[in-house]
Amino acid sequence: MTIGWEALGETLELGPRALVSFVGGGGKTTAVFALGRHRAGRTVITTTTKMGIERTGGHPVLIDVDDVELGRALDDHRCVVAWHRLDDRRAVGVSPETCDRWLNLADTVAVEADGSRRMPFKAPLDYEPVIPSASTHVVACVGMAAVGAAIADGCQRPDQVAAVASCRESDELTPERLARVLLSPAGSRKGVPTGSRFSVLVNRVTDTDRSVVDELRQLLGDVPLVAIADLPADRLPDVV
Repeated sequence: MTIGWEALGETLELGPRALVSFVGGGGKTTAVFALGRHRAGRTVITTTTKMGIERTGGHPVLIDVDDVELGRALDDHRCVVAWHRLDDRRAVGVSPETCDRWLNLADTVAVEADGSRRMPFKAPLDYEPVIPSASTHVVACVGMAAVGAAIADGCQRPDQVAAVASCRESDELTPERLARVLLSPAGSRKGVPTGSRFSVLVNRVTDTDRSVVDELRQLLGDVPLVAIADLPADRLPDVV
């Protein structure tokens, strides 16, 4: 079964207060703005890496804000975007410790905690991802376009993906190989804090992909899988 972005928070079983870190490949930015648009309560959208400065979702943007200023902004606006500084066309994110602290001010802190250069899947290097230790949920994102494609064509850091999947970069990213990377502590589970709920999000799923998603769900075992339908652009959360 697939869902729309508006049901993301409920499907991830977020409590009334949540720090959600999105890692991996395609869908992270859309996911954080989906929570900003549809979650009840006070929400902060941020990153611990970098984001495009044009991606604001129409929300107020705060730069190098302190806790008092952030609290006042959340009194006036249900959702805000907060970054550390601007660097050319990129927004530089805040520290993981800052995200941890902001959970005392907001009901939801939605964090883009990884970069993938717009590729649908990846495996991390030593310094990736950058996950706040207070994360209640960590969600590994996969763009459906990576599944069935050659790892060299559909993944960022294809050498890392192939190494964790025990195959070659020229090999196809099958559901079995994808599951191996998603479940590995050297792959998508790298840096997940103890006690965080780990889930997988597969986005841009069409009707023809459902058998593949069902196979992946079985391979993941107890790890929850959220499948997001491939929706028209006018039904996606605003990201510009």
